[in-house]
Amino acid sequence: MKNTSKNNNFGNNRKKNKKKSDSNPFSKNKNSLKNNRFLMKSNNSNDNNINESDKNKKSFLSLKKSKPVAKSDFEFSNKASGIYRELTNKKNLDDWIWGKHSVYEALTSDRAINRIWCTSEIFSSEKFYILLKNLKSKGILIEEVSWNRISQLTFGASHQGVALQLACSKTISLDKLIDDSKKSSANPIIIALDGITDPHNVGAIIRSAEAFDCKGIIIPQRRSAGLTGTVAKVAAGALEHLPVSRVVNLNRALEELKKNGFLVIGLSGDGKLSVSKFHERTPMVVIVGAEDKGISLLTQKKCDFLLRIPLKGKTSSLNASVAAAISLFHLTNK
Repeated sequence: MKNTSKNNNFGNNRKKNKKKSDSNPFSKNKNSLKNNRFLMKSNNSNDNNINESDKNKKSFLSLKKSKPVAKSDFEFSNKASGIYRELTNKKNLDDWIWGKHSVYEALTSDRAINRIWCTSEIFSSEKFYILLKNLKSKGILIEEVSWNRISQLTFGASHQGVALQLACSKTISLDKLIDDSKKSSANPIIIALDGITDPHNVGAIIRSAEAFDCKGIIIPQRRSAGLTGTVAKVAAGALEHLPVSRVVNLNRALEELKKNGFLVIGLSGDGKLSVSKFHERTPMVVIVGAEDKGISLLTQKKCDFLLRIPLKGKTSSLNASVAAAISLFHLTNK
C-alpha cells in the first residue's frame, strides 16, 4: 500500500512539475531552444541590417537620385515624344507656312490667308511692312508676338520670326459684299458673327446660311474663329458658294451696313419680339452671338431689333448654330 501511494505521489508530482514547466515561459525543450537560437540569430542579423542601412542611408539616397536612366526608357521616351510631335504636326500644321522666304512668297501670291504671327523685327522691316499693312486693312489678323511664341505655335520649327496660317477660302471686302448682295437679291440677308470662337459652330452657321440662301457672312478679326480647315470641313462645301468678309471692327461694319439700307437684327434670349412674329421684308444683317455670352452690349446698341426664339422646355438656351438655323428659317419664309 505504501509503495503504491509513493508511486501515486511521484506521478502527481510529475504532473504538477509538467504543468509548471508548461506555464513557465523560461522552460524550453530542445527543439524550442534550437528555434530560439535561430530566431535570436535572425533577429541579430536584422538588427545588423537595420544598423547598416541607417549608416548607409544617405549614400543610398544619393545613389538613388543619381541613378542613370535606363537606355530602353530613354529610347521609349524619345520615340513617344517623336510620335506625339508627328501626330501634332500632321493634325495642326498642314495649313501653316513659316520662314521669311516662304511667308513672303505666300503674301505676294494670290493665296487666302487666315492669320499671321510675326516678331517686331519682321513687322518693321522694309520688305514686309507694306505687305502686312495692306493685308491688315483687308481684315487679315496680324499679331506681333515674341520669338518664343512663334516657336510654340510651330513646335520648334526654324521660323525666322514669322509664320502664317492659310485660310480655306478667300475673303472679300465689306463694300464688295454689300454691292454683290444687293445685285443678287432685292432683300438680301447677311449673317454677322459676334464672339463665336468655336470653329465647329462657325462651320455649321456657314452651312445653314448657304442653305437658306444668305448672301454672305461677316467675321470679325478678333474674338472669332478663322477660316480654318475645321470650319471648311463642318461647312461641308458651303464655303465655296458663300462670300465671306473679315472686318477689323464689327460695330463699324454694322454702321456701314445701316448706311446702305440694311436693318440690323440681333438674336438674343432677352429679345422682346419673337422671331416667328417678325415680318419685315428688307435687306438685313442677322447677328449671332456666342451661346455663353450672347451678343456684346455695345453691339446690341447697334441693333434695330432684338429677336428671341421662344423655348417651351426647361433648357434655357440653344447652341449658336442651331439658333441661327431656326431664325433663318423664319426670316426667309415670310
